[in-house]
Amino acid sequence: MASNVLPLAVKGFGTGTNELYDRARPSYRPEALVHIRQAIRGTTPLNIVELGAGTGIFTRALLASPNWSDAIKELRAIEPSAGMRDQFSKTVSDARVSIAEGTFDTTGVEDGWADLVVIAQAFHWCPDFNKAAEEFARVLKPDGIVALIWNLEDRDGAEWVAQLRDRIEHHEAGTPQFRLELWRETFTTPCYLQNFEAQEEKVFSYKLLGSEKIAVDRACSKSYIAVLPEDEKKNVVEDVKAIVQRGDGLVWTDKEKGEFEYPYKTFVVIAKKK
Repeated sequence: MASNVLPLAVKGFGTGTNELYDRARPSYRPEALVHIRQAIRGTTPLNIVELGAGTGIFTRALLASPNWSDAIKELRAIEPSAGMRDQFSKTVSDARVSIAEGTFDTTGVEDGWADLVVIAQAFHWCPDFNKAAEEFARVLKPDGIVALIWNLEDRDGAEWVAQLRDRIEHHEAGTPQFRLELWRETFTTPCYLQNFEAQEEKVFSYKLLGSEKIAVDRACSKSYIAVLPEDEKKNVVEDVKAIVQRGDGLVWTDKEKGEFEYPYKTFVVIAKKK
């Protein structure tokens, strides 16, 4: 993995964690993908750079979307983790898509190539927001945009979700998680202010299908849980199971099958080049 990546991200998303990540993490809502599509100012077909592309969850959603599938000329996915790139190559099969090593500020993409730079579930790991904004501006066309998107459990949606978040957040160990909003520093950096308009933000709230296994796997896919010693990880698993079984505020959709509503939010930030 590239050297300018935070150490916990190197370990927590390293080889051996990627299949669980790909299986456990949710995909992206159609309404969020439509929102990004409507923000595009370039003409089709579009050149897209996806940074921190991970195992390809967002890429697959984009390729499957009726609003996007025919609008893409080329998508260059950039990912620093070798394990993630390997999983991406197994799960994404489209002649328009490539995957390469790189980081937020070292993409290897030529100047003025992209209509869209998109980052899904990753930008909070950026170690230098000013350098990243400079790189975004360099690779984008004059009318290009940046889209940042995150999915996150909605702790306000049900008491059991708040309890689950409290339990796993205990292990974050000072890492720059999305919920801390350190990534907002981007919008006051010199390179951002010089090159981009004020950011536009939108939040989508919804319910996903949940089960005890989904809740456990999703918790274990968090980087800061993946790196725990096995005994501590076992404790997390048992506590998550207990939270779900207690079910404070849990809404069953099919109790016999063990299925329930899993409240979620998707956050989208759009930055348009000046």
